[in-house]
Amino acid sequence: MIIFFVLLPIMFAFLVPIISKWKHKIHTGWLVLVIPIIIFTYFIRFVGSDFVPISQSFPWIPSLHINFDMYIDGLSLLFVLLISGIGSLVVLYSIYYLNKDEQLKQFYIYLLLFMAAMLGIALSDNVYVLYTFWELTSLSSFLLIGYWHNRERSRYGALKSMLITVLGGLSLLGAFITLSVITGTTSIRVMIENSDKVLTSPFLGIILVFLFLGAFTKSAQFPFHIWLPDAMEAPTPVSAYLHSATMVKAGIYLIARFSPLFAASEWYFMVVSTVGLITLCWGSYMAVRQTDLKAILAFSTISQLGMIMAMLGYGTEAALFAAVFHILNHATFKGSLFMVAGIVDHETGTRDIRKLGGLMALMPITGVLALFGTFSMAGFPLPFLNGFYSKELFFESSLHIGHFENSYAALLANVTPIIAVLGSIFTFVYSMYLFFGTFRGKLKVDELPQKPHEAPIGMLISPILLVFGVIIIGLFPNLFNKGILSHAASAILGGGHVEEKIYFWHGWDSPAFQMSLLVVGLGTLLFLTRKKWRTIYRILPGNVSFNQVYDGTIKRSETYSAAITNSYMTGSLGLYIRLILSTIFFITGGVLLYTNGINLNVSEMGAITAPEILVALVMIIASFGTIFARNRIAAILILGVVGYGISLLFVFFRAPDLALTQLIIETVTVALFLLSFHHLPQLEKTTERPIVKSANIFISVAFGLLMGIIGLSAHNSKWFKPISEYFIETSHELGGGDNVVNVILVDMRGLDTLFEISVLGLAALGIYGLLKLGRKREAE
Repeated sequence: MIIFFVLLPIMFAFLVPIISKWKHKIHTGWLVLVIPIIIFTYFIRFVGSDFVPISQSFPWIPSLHINFDMYIDGLSLLFVLLISGIGSLVVLYSIYYLNKDEQLKQFYIYLLLFMAAMLGIALSDNVYVLYTFWELTSLSSFLLIGYWHNRERSRYGALKSMLITVLGGLSLLGAFITLSVITGTTSIRVMIENSDKVLTSPFLGIILVFLFLGAFTKSAQFPFHIWLPDAMEAPTPVSAYLHSATMVKAGIYLIARFSPLFAASEWYFMVVSTVGLITLCWGSYMAVRQTDLKAILAFSTISQLGMIMAMLGYGTEAALFAAVFHILNHATFKGSLFMVAGIVDHETGTRDIRKLGGLMALMPITGVLALFGTFSMAGFPLPFLNGFYSKELFFESSLHIGHFENSYAALLANVTPIIAVLGSIFTFVYSMYLFFGTFRGKLKVDELPQKPHEAPIGMLISPILLVFGVIIIGLFPNLFNKGILSHAASAILGGGHVEEKIYFWHGWDSPAFQMSLLVVGLGTLLFLTRKKWRTIYRILPGNVSFNQVYDGTIKRSETYSAAITNSYMTGSLGLYIRLILSTIFFITGGVLLYTNGINLNVSEMGAITAPEILVALVMIIASFGTIFARNRIAAILILGVVGYGISLLFVFFRAPDLALTQLIIETVTVALFLLSFHHLPQLEKTTERPIVKSANIFISVAFGLLMGIIGLSAHNSKWFKPISEYFIETSHELGGGDNVVNVILVDMRGLDTLFEISVLGLAALGIYGLLKLGRKREAE
């Protein structure tokens, strides 16, 4: 049943092209909205203190131990509810954000694909199924980010996000393969049970590097964070969904899911915590520099993800609980802020904060929503702001990381509270900058592309509900504790039960509260004096950025690849054939020599009689005849002699089906040659240099010998029981036929035949399209 809800968005995506035809009568989003609501309604019933993990398995490729193994525990349940819950609000918001004249069909297909991919990641227990959904998120997010493909920046952002995340995805596949080999399983839960095998494996370092690359690239951790700001070129509903609540948290989920497997490794703590803290500080520091509302939110997302990643690295019960709590809180306030940014852009025509200001007077509801969202994100100490609670727990957990034998780990544990405060100070600054720069100050109506006014109620419903979530969680934090947060934290811990009592007030002497006061005090000071110190960005980062590294790498790759390609793509068919055959000869021949795979024993070969020799001689003479023929018809007919000679050999060696197939193919080939005779070039004496002629002769002879050696070696290498015996024994029973070859083609290898027919069908469609295009050009 679980897999049905994972695949439900994909199944409905097939209907979107049909229902989108009615978009001028009813917005396509209203029909799509039903899907995430159904999914959310199904999974919300699992929430409760008595929740017990559930697993279901559906066969896919059992021979490779690849099945749809679905597993719901506290962690996956939290993510599924965020994916479907935030997804419902995003679809509702998109109905009012996207005009009916937009390409709604493509938008909602991509969105549903992404939703299914994220659900698959959260619920998959099989590493290869998880990887399949993981890459589907990269593909669908690429399509969503590049939705407005007529814009150069949208195409740039889409390509950038895909290149970086797919690179991480390939690394993740390497980690999964290594893990499955070491543990002998593809199940994540069984891998965790065999953690001792992984931790004592000589490949532990490789596994961690590959796993970290996958998680850090997807969750925009330093230095792979550069794709996230450019991804903001996507429509705001996409930004609110992918980059605040779902996709960027896929890497967070991955680290959380595999934490029980690697938590005993100090390197795991050091790498995850270090990268998380650096990302927190760098993201919050760079957010203050931005002038685009969505760019500010992009860097704020980077910093918030860094904070969550750091807490996962701490590994303590308090830190894990704080991490899952902030995952929930971040989805509420950040999702609402992205929607607010979209509303401001929609109603004013700009996201440039330098042109904005004083909008509270004209957009009071949007301003109030932004007030709650930004102050919650800043961790302002008010009891109705959920962000403060998880920020407090973050500070508290950073003070009690534990003791480590490694000197660097011990140093990191000591300086972590300082780094946490530093990153949080800039978080406070960019939060105040975002709110006061947009909604307070002087109103600059003359600088705006259009006169601002309050958004329609339909566009406000989703951010209102998210801000309502901010307040409810803030007023009643323990309402979500036993029902879902403790289960999620326990799942990450991998054993025992994690339950933290959430309090607003811990007393004036609480170190965490004192750290919060320090953040508010210094953050306010830095915000008020921002114009005086913002010149520091000329020094750090100055003119240096990781974007330059990325752009330079892509540019050099394109330059070098173009130079290499141009060196052999000369338009010479002869050169292409020489390169292809030479490559096959040296690689295949080298492998045969290296593996001692050459076996030229002819004792078990069938006897060659006079008819076979005679046919072979005729074929050899005909082959040479095609080389020296100067008449096109003669060349075609001589070439046909070679093909019909092969048919005769099949007959002599008792393969009538192959002979018949060869006869048909040869007849059709000759007929096609004659049909296109008018377009064939005149046969002329070659003008190639002697060295090229010599190379052609050498390659021809060498390649022919190689094929002969491969044929003999393959026949003489009896490593396995011949599958032909299975076909002969079961063709009548399983296929209902005594013609073994036909049964193989139609039944045993029916899918192969189906795909071959599909390829031929696609080729026919391509040819038809080219012919139609050619006629159109002739007509023009």
